[in-house]
Amino acid sequence: MDGYGFWALAVIASVLVGMSKGGLPVVGIMSVPLLSLVISPVTAAGLLLPIYVVSDMFGLYAYRHEFDLKVLKILIPGATAGVFLGWLTASVVPEAAVEGLVGLIGAVFAANLLLRRTDPAAKPARLLPGLVWGTATGFTSFVSHAGAPPYQVYVLPLKMPKIVFAGTSTILFAYVNAIKLIPYAALGQLSTENLRVAAWLMVPAAVSVFFGYRLVQIVPQALFFRIVTWALLLISLRLIWQAVA
Repeated sequence: MDGYGFWALAVIASVLVGMSKGGLPVVGIMSVPLLSLVISPVTAAGLLLPIYVVSDMFGLYAYRHEFDLKVLKILIPGATAGVFLGWLTASVVPEAAVEGLVGLIGAVFAANLLLRRTDPAAKPARLLPGLVWGTATGFTSFVSHAGAPPYQVYVLPLKMPKIVFAGTSTILFAYVNAIKLIPYAALGQLSTENLRVAAWLMVPAAVSVFFGYRLVQIVPQALFFRIVTWALLLISLRLIWQAVA
């Protein structure tokens, strides 16, 4: 983990992580694939987790008053189960298979939203779908920090205000990242070398949290969710391609 190429991509990845904690969750999912261009995906996931956790602290402060408590109460138990499931199956479930499935679900959902001619009414936050998608969120987040697509499949139809959407996303993933620390440490992904490099990358990540927060504030709501949906589609296609490759 040295050289100009590695550090350039590592800084960009940390900026994406910070912006995701500022309320743009879809950009964070690009960090592991980006860093995987120069190091292994497993090492990239372990390196980025401490940066996620530190960035979460700034995101929690920024959105401390803007979130949907009911949605969090539904998703958190499922996400907890998903992280535990990811820990149990870490040695037997191929990462590529998980990425491909997540990408397929996200792509179909995003394409449906973009091609739909009418704007459907907001759906209520239901318990059973929330537990299912929450579990998928926790599991895919554990495997490759790719929890955003299943999370958005559940949350986007609720049609939250953009600030509440961003705050709920930030709080949920702050919780998920915190509980991932123990299994990641047990699997040896929080090495001394990873932590040393992560310490340097926490600075651009922390600054980027507030840049992401500011973007959420100024982008019109309709455009914000349009961008989120397009980003979901592109990232899902990227996951499918990565799984096939």
